[in-house]
Amino acid sequence: MIWNENAECMGREEKEEMQLALFQQQVKRVYENVPFYKKKFDDAGFHPDDLKTLEDVNKIPFTTKDDLRQAYPFGLFAVSEDDIVEIHSTSGTTGTPVVSGYTQKDIDIWGECTARAIAMADGGKHSKIHNSYGYGLFTGGFGIDHGAKAMGATVIPMSSGNTARQLKIMEDFQSDILTCTPSYAMYLAESLEKEGFGPDEISLHAGIFGAEMWTEEMRQSLESKLGITAHNIYGLTEIIGPGVATECKEQCGLHIQEDHFFAEIIDPKTLENLEDGETGELVLTTLTREGMPVIRFRTKDVTALRREKCDCGRTTVRMDRITGRTDDMLKIKGVMVYPSQIEAAILQIEGLTANYQIHVSRPKTLDEIEVKVETSPEVFSDEMKKIEEFERRIARKIQSAIGISVDVTLVEPESLPRSEGKAIRVIDERNFD
Repeated sequence: MIWNENAECMGREEKEEMQLALFQQQVKRVYENVPFYKKKFDDAGFHPDDLKTLEDVNKIPFTTKDDLRQAYPFGLFAVSEDDIVEIHSTSGTTGTPVVSGYTQKDIDIWGECTARAIAMADGGKHSKIHNSYGYGLFTGGFGIDHGAKAMGATVIPMSSGNTARQLKIMEDFQSDILTCTPSYAMYLAESLEKEGFGPDEISLHAGIFGAEMWTEEMRQSLESKLGITAHNIYGLTEIIGPGVATECKEQCGLHIQEDHFFAEIIDPKTLENLEDGETGELVLTTLTREGMPVIRFRTKDVTALRREKCDCGRTTVRMDRITGRTDDMLKIKGVMVYPSQIEAAILQIEGLTANYQIHVSRPKTLDEIEVKVETSPEVFSDEMKKIEEFERRIARKIQSAIGISVDVTLVEPESLPRSEGKAIRVIDERNFD
């Protein structure tokens, strides 16, 4: 199902003309209404009149997360605070939080984008959406909520936590689309298995999972355990929240809503724009947002853009699954390692669950990696010889994937901490002082 055929299937030439017009309006708005951007543009020698073609975009300076933090709380609002109807924020666990303000038009745009996402998962007015993203300042729960209501679907606002009640409501209300982080979806799937429920005994047919990186192997596991099609959704608080991009039924990349967001890929070192198909850092601009427009925001997410025609009929540019972050890469023994590489290796081995933790330490002068992995109940053994042999096999698989040796520790089923939000996969205990 295509929710907005005019916007999602527009021809490339018409789309780029529209994007240029919207981009020109947006840079003019922020220059006139946001002192931060006026100073940033002036310092870079850029004036809104300099944006004559989309190729001129690279003349505009980037916006970074540090910029947004320095503007805390409302320094980037382009409208009066009286016009802001909703506020969200990042957690601030790694520094000053980023605040995001929305006008009513912004809420409508957000709902439109997430309605398109729900439609890509074959949702519509008939759907009962089991929304297990967190509500509150986190954008996840409200983003899906706005989209479900925009399309007239029934939203079940579960938020996260209280897993037993989640399962009871899922069964009693016959929820048919599950929305949450992939790690929490896996926890729900394991809990259903423990209660003796198979995929045929629940009503789910699709899941919309995001807010953290996950692999193709994780998708296959979720689809098998829950009997669903699992769709990747992408968004971030700094831009609007979930719904910036979502996978269709073809599952060959996430369609970016180009009538609202302009996407670029840059080399994170040279800051030069890269061609379609080349992997680099995703940069996003909000083309229509009123409350807090953001220009050329460096997301730190690593992906690539593709414009080949999609069999679903949509013409929007697609982004590859996020494979890592330029600021979350682990540099170990001189090698760049993404946690997703380790996850992919783990999930290729039968007898392991999707629950793992990566511990990085430097007890003396060299880095060491320990990967703790839960086994499934069927293969857990008390025989030390069998455990050690299995650990060595897993370590060889991971080393083949990342190029450096690791220590693997198998742990009992359900012994690693579970997360109702974003899973904590990496614990870096090195001291870089």
